[in-house]
Amino acid sequence: MSHVQPYGEPFYALPHCRLQIVQGETEATRIGVSLAGMDPWRILGYPASALTQYLLRPDPALRRYAALAPDGAVMGVIGVRYPWLRGPYLELFGLFDAYQGQGVGSELIEWFTNQARLASANAWVIVSAFNHGAYRFYQRHGFLQIGVLNDLARPGYDERLLRKVLAPPVLAGGG
Repeated sequence: MSHVQPYGEPFYALPHCRLQIVQGETEATRIGVSLAGMDPWRILGYPASALTQYLLRPDPALRRYAALAPDGAVMGVIGVRYPWLRGPYLELFGLFDAYQGQGVGSELIEWFTNQARLASANAWVIVSAFNHGAYRFYQRHGFLQIGVLNDLARPGYDERLLRKVLAPPVLAGGG
């Protein structure tokens, strides 16, 4: 029986975009600058430099992928922490405004949960309580709130811990 490692590839081809590990300082800086101008990072006061450092710092449990359009333009970013407690944690998810509302975000969440299913019965995400649009997005994709984390990202701002219960992983060889 072969074991497939979730989030183990440097590149994934999806129907409307491709994911590839963030490639160097120039790409990370562009993504960091874009994220810093978007909510929730703008409201929470994350500077572009901190977001860029997050994308570049060594961390063997964190996979950071740029979402690329067919023309090679960066559409957004997705960061997955695995392993993490009882299933993968979607640590960062940002889709730039020009690409929202086109199904790309749904495609990325589907990829995240399908990869999670390879090794876990859970997928996790944390969303800022004020980020109502993101909260509704995750709810539409089967994530349910299981707790509130007060003052997690910044004092005065609460975060919602969401969980999606997945079907158990399918193991080759049956049984």
